[in-house]
Amino acid sequence: MAPLPPMLPLHADPRNQPPPLTPDAVATAWTFDPWVVAALIAMVGLYLWGVRRLVARGDSWPLSRTLSWCVGGAGVLAIAMLSVLGTYDTVLFSVHMVQHILLSMVAPVLMAVGAPLTLLLRNLGALGRKRVVAVLHSWPVRVLTWPPLATAMMIANPYLLYMTGLYPLTLANDWLHAWMHLHFVIVGCLYFWPLLGLDPMPTRLPHYLRMLLIFVTLPFHAFLGVIIMGTSELIAEDWYLAFNRAWPPSPLEDQNIAGGVMWGAGDLISLIILAVFFVQWYQHSQREAIRIDRQLDREERLAALAAAARYDAADTPGQLPADEERA
Repeated sequence: MAPLPPMLPLHADPRNQPPPLTPDAVATAWTFDPWVVAALIAMVGLYLWGVRRLVARGDSWPLSRTLSWCVGGAGVLAIAMLSVLGTYDTVLFSVHMVQHILLSMVAPVLMAVGAPLTLLLRNLGALGRKRVVAVLHSWPVRVLTWPPLATAMMIANPYLLYMTGLYPLTLANDWLHAWMHLHFVIVGCLYFWPLLGLDPMPTRLPHYLRMLLIFVTLPFHAFLGVIIMGTSELIAEDWYLAFNRAWPPSPLEDQNIAGGVMWGAGDLISLIILAVFFVQWYQHSQREAIRIDRQLDREERLAALAAAARYDAADTPGQLPADEERA
């Protein structure tokens, strides 16, 4: 057998690669990464500890938020990193692309619904809350969470990753590969958390601007998916051909599937989030209308009481309303 290219690590050797991806492998080909497992345990454990402290002192915390963080967000991260997706993400480009969508779009949204910053602030004393709020309003956080910048990063990152030589480097280096996964999650959080607006953020956009930013992002992901599907040149060609897989799909077919995932799944998730934003906008408008109606009713009642008081004063012998005395 011919020697492998020097850039490829040992697991690219066909003798060390995973078996063919079959339905049985989907259920059984899980991997164990101690760093990922430790991070997930800390993520869920700290959150539940915060909820327990609130409940112990008699405060309430929505069950939906706890489930969204501990089951939704942590569960999606576990599936993306430890399931068959984590086992085959360096073998099949399409599997990596599913992992990319889960880490950058699905998990950050579910984590945002969990409102972890709000939970943290409710568990801190006055001094602790003041310090956290100061950090949230510091200029580095303001810059990183500024929605137009986060949108630009969300759009540009996939192009920089797949249209340059960066993606093959992440396949060949374990540290870069791990950083890529973490980077997907961080950028997704910077993009979605200010848009969802459930946690306190330095910049709070009106709902129509949030929807506009989603609209802006949609075509770029679709266009990249079409580019990946339409190109006849393999991305990370040396890496994927070195496996010399005898089982389908072929590297080019696999790349076409990956482009379809980027195009279809990315746009579908964005449209779902867009629908959620529209519902939030509608509910906010309804609450605002009810608040304004109540304020107007209150002002009318106060005006009526003031008018009644004036007339009562006018009917009292020897007294005139204040405006008539001034006249």
